[in-house]
Amino acid sequence: MVVGKKLAKESLLPSVLEDDDAETESERAQLGGIGSRPPSRPRKAFSRGSVDRQTVIRSGSGRHSSPEGEVSVRSERKEDEGEKEEEEGSGGGDGDTQERGKECVITASDEDYDTDLELGDVREAYDPTGQTQYREACRMFNVVPVSYFLKHMGNTELTMMHHGLGPQGTKALAVSLVTNTSLLKLNLRDNCMEGTGGAAMAEMLKENCYITEVDLGENRLGECGAQTLSSMLLENTTLVSLNLSGNELADRAAQHLAQTLTSNTKLETLDLSHNTIGDAAGQVLGHAIAENTGLKSLSLAWNCIRGKGAVALAKGLGANIFLRTLDLSYNGLGKDGAVALGEALKDNNTLEDLNISNNRIPPEGAIRFTMGLKVNKTIKKLNMGRNPIQTAGCYGVLKAIQGNPESAMECLDFSDITVNQDFEDLYVALTDIFPNIRVKHGGRINTFRKPKA
Repeated sequence: MVVGKKLAKESLLPSVLEDDDAETESERAQLGGIGSRPPSRPRKAFSRGSVDRQTVIRSGSGRHSSPEGEVSVRSERKEDEGEKEEEEGSGGGDGDTQERGKECVITASDEDYDTDLELGDVREAYDPTGQTQYREACRMFNVVPVSYFLKHMGNTELTMMHHGLGPQGTKALAVSLVTNTSLLKLNLRDNCMEGTGGAAMAEMLKENCYITEVDLGENRLGECGAQTLSSMLLENTTLVSLNLSGNELADRAAQHLAQTLTSNTKLETLDLSHNTIGDAAGQVLGHAIAENTGLKSLSLAWNCIRGKGAVALAKGLGANIFLRTLDLSYNGLGKDGAVALGEALKDNNTLEDLNISNNRIPPEGAIRFTMGLKVNKTIKKLNMGRNPIQTAGCYGVLKAIQGNPESAMECLDFSDITVNQDFEDLYVALTDIFPNIRVKHGGRINTFRKPKA
């Protein structure tokens, strides 16, 4: 019996303890345990059946023996608990004690087990702001997140000019903007995104159906960027304004855009100023303008359109019935271009704002141009400043408007062109017919002429 065994060991005589130890050894042998070594053979530190500095659990007795053979405190506590249970219980034998010990060993470490149930379906909370997606994209492309973008990406209008995004930074930005539903106007001017970044923005705009205005000016997009953006315009149906000024777009880049303009009917404003578009592009753009049914404002300022390109562009304007504003300033229209524009104004009945300043138009070209003003009924604002048309050209324009009672002209700009007294007199007479008309010029000549004696 195990009951009271510990107490008996402490009170019996040495001879009885020896018999008890022998009995215990026999019990252990029956249970398959490891018996203690005889006194004549001392235990080695790393001998068979011994564990250095560890506690060995003997099945059935619940006792723990250390390498020194001492009974551990933990085993004594278990024995005390077992003795109390036996005294209060029904008096079960050694078999019950062994079963209890086994049950304790099985249930003691349940909390330590890892199960598949602990993994579960762990889902991260959806981030409607897109900040998490942007940070992950920045890590993927190895760029530093832009704090300004993180702070304002939920706005309806975002202006991020001169942030130095580069191609990789633009890619990260485009990834987060694919699912953005709050942004309507995006200005990324002067961020050096190049063709690669332009392609990323084009792919984004194919998916995003909320952004309506985009400014990608001064980003060195080149032909690659223009080509990808042109293909985007064939699919996007929400973009109404696109600024591609200052992107080193030459004739081939403009040809890609011209092909798109014949099909796209949603884009209303297109800025291609400050590029290197020449005569060849002028011819294809002229055809595109004639076929386009969506553009209301087009800027081709600061390019190299002249000669045949200028004539073809003017003919396209004559066939267009949707364009409201056209900026052709700082090109090389010359006399031929001015004459062709005059013919176009005879047929066009929608254009309201025309800028042909700085185009090397001579006085003869200006006078031929006025032939269209004599019959046009829609032009409200005309800018012919900084052309060598002299006083004769300015006077001819005023005379043409005076002879067209149905003219809608409200503002004439002859900046840096001096006029004479005849022009001033005609202007005064013109205000009697059109009281709202305003004229700007470069000053009147002979103003300080000495009076005759």
